[in-house]
Amino acid sequence: MAIVEPGSFLTLHYRLAGPQGDIINTFNDKPATLSLGSGTLSPAVEQRLLGMAEGTRAVLDIPAGEAFGEHIPDMQQWVARKLLDQLGDPTEQYAVGDVVQFPTPDGLGSYAGTVLQVGPEGAVLFDFNHPLAGQPVTFEVELIGVL
Repeated sequence: MAIVEPGSFLTLHYRLAGPQGDIINTFNDKPATLSLGSGTLSPAVEQRLLGMAEGTRAVLDIPAGEAFGEHIPDMQQWVARKLLDQLGDPTEQYAVGDVVQFPTPDGLGSYAGTVLQVGPEGAVLFDFNHPLAGQPVTFEVELIGVL
């Protein structure tokens, strides 16, 4: 029976949930496929998968701040409407709770921010922390295949 090791390729169902409920849940859809170490899952979550055997189903409780780090207040920042227009669609309307992708300065990647508030001049307050930063996380997993 195959065991999860660093770099393993996995087919799995998983659910990540915080105190307010599920963030992602693949159990009612197609399973996910990923390579351990690719950054799809946080290092703390990946660490808990190491050593698990194919066919394992488990529910793991991860303490607050361990899965996605602590919530950092300085990662809440206002972004001017002019910059948002330059980076995306000038007709875009933003609403509280929207998740917006931003390009990294080198243009090779992206990062996301969650809209917290829209100001009167069109500026938007984003939270660039992971939605589960600083919170306890429940990670449920069913390992379907390990290569």
